[in-house]
Amino acid sequence: MTQLKTYSAADLTKISEEMDEQTPQQILRWTVEEFFPELTMACSFGGPSGMVLVDMIAQIEPRVEIFYLDTNFLFPETHETRNRVIERYGVQPIAYKSELTPEDQASRYGEELWLSNPDLCCQLRKVEPNRRALAGKRAWIAGIRRDQAATRSSTPAVQWDEKFGLVKVNPLVHWTDADVWAYIVEHDVPYNPLHDNNYPSLGCTYCTKAVRPGDDPRSGRWQGIDKLECGIHTPGEPIPLARGEENTG
Repeated sequence: MTQLKTYSAADLTKISEEMDEQTPQQILRWTVEEFFPELTMACSFGGPSGMVLVDMIAQIEPRVEIFYLDTNFLFPETHETRNRVIERYGVQPIAYKSELTPEDQASRYGEELWLSNPDLCCQLRKVEPNRRALAGKRAWIAGIRRDQAATRSSTPAVQWDEKFGLVKVNPLVHWTDADVWAYIVEHDVPYNPLHDNNYPSLGCTYCTKAVRPGDDPRSGRWQGIDKLECGIHTPGEPIPLARGEENTG
């Protein structure tokens, strides 16, 4: 029986520094060689980075599992983009949902939780489903880039994900938005059509608005609320639920 390789913090730091000099495809090949089949890749079907990664991984190892978080509040265009990916690449993305239906959530926590407690809403509909998606895996691939937000500016190419307990690989971390779109155009990669209508960053319908030309691309997310991230890509433990409530993750 082959013993699985383990990595120390120092190992991952060294690997990440080396990967910063590699292309996204080289990073993906290393990831597949190291972790497949105990590997999964996140794709929201709402961000261009995820679409680029789907195209790349389909050419490197099309058997890599792809998952997405169906919050029950996705745009119709997001589901349409998923369907186009299925048709184009012959993959079958796995959906992970909150264990609470929108009706259950409203009954337990009140109507429009995304307004009264957006962090808890994201915890229930994104962070906990993401935890289940990563269960039993040794590594996952994400589309994080340093240019996306100040909160992501120091993201390493390879890291230990403390929140979910496995290796996290960010192959596009040193790419810019221009790099991503140049790849999409060159390779005719499917993308969410809302990007053509002033939605550069997409999440749930209730928490995503169009932005004006020249505005920060993520300024359409959680408008009017002091919130920049859903919680999946931030360090720390999941947000605790209200006293007496069971964690449904």
